[in-house]
Amino acid sequence: MFVHVETRRRRRWQWATLLLVVLCVLTFVGLALLPVPQRVSLLLQWGTIPANIFHAHESPLLLVRDPALLRLLTALFIHVAWLHLLSNLLFLVIFGVPAERSLGSLRFMLLFLVGGVVANLVGALSLAGVGRPIIGCSGAVSAVVGTYVALFPRARLGLVLPLGLYMEFVRVPAFLLIGIWVLLQLLFSYAGPSYGAVVWWTHIAGFLFGVVFALVSRESIARRLRG
Repeated sequence: MFVHVETRRRRRWQWATLLLVVLCVLTFVGLALLPVPQRVSLLLQWGTIPANIFHAHESPLLLVRDPALLRLLTALFIHVAWLHLLSNLLFLVIFGVPAERSLGSLRFMLLFLVGGVVANLVGALSLAGVGRPIIGCSGAVSAVVGTYVALFPRARLGLVLPLGLYMEFVRVPAFLLIGIWVLLQLLFSYAGPSYGAVVWWTHIAGFLFGVVFALVSRESIARRLRG
């Protein structure tokens, strides 16, 4: 897949998207090689468990010091189903590569991590009291998608599609790919091993965070593109 990027800046080496893909893949392989009991134990230890974050009888101020909040970050790199991992990384690359070129690697990494944490926090809030872990970088990818759409609302992405023995290059609107992203998440929620465990508020919160991030950073991004 090839992505058209609206920029006049000279090319620089972009490392954030590649690093995130490698971390997610290594974590997935490492978990897959573990015995099932140990794998489940690590999911419960490092995934975002809503019941551990939102306690009904504790002040919200006490939650700031709760180590369970760290799991909002570590959960981003945990996947246990290949379809979940593949769909997340595919769209991370499609939208992340052009977004990183526009934002810069450091700002892009900040978008991914903070957007993912906020998305997981909202997802945990929507499931307060639930003891099952929220895992995966879907919320962070949604933040990246939201930022890209806010920056380039009329963008068309070039895709190379295999048609028999030939490869066909086509350009499609970014919103069409977003629709495919939503359908894949819906498919995974009902056909994947989590059986409806996809937290939709995580996706929504991540996307909205990405839009706000783009609007707040628009001036600095424009200066970077002109630079």
